Amino acid sequence: MKLLIAIVQDKDAHLLGDEFAQANIRATRLSTTGGFLRAGNTTFLIGIEEERVDEALDIIKENCQSREQMTIPPVHIDSMLDSAIATPVSVRVGGATVFVLPVDSFLRF
Repeated sequence: MKLLIAIVQDKDAHLLGDEFAQANIRATRLSTTGGFLRAGNTTFLIGIEEERVDEALDIIKENCQSREQMTIPPVHIDSMLDSAIATPVSVRVGGATVFVLPVDSFLRF
């Protein structure tokens, strides 16, 4: 048994959840916030048999695409006034960050 922790952009979460349901992969969705862009993410917690890990990873890979997005970097209080004028920058967002962890025990009540 493995635990997959998949952090995906909110734009990809609905489609990914539907694909998990079609593949009969149970997942718990958590609303989370990213640290860099402070944008909404969705974190999926997936308990899955080792034989199906690759299947789940393929579904994530197919449904979570990275994209370019314009954003304004956060301004810090201690920065100088001249640099406080924020200029939008292009960053790559989306895709998925996935952690695969071993599970010592799995109980369902």
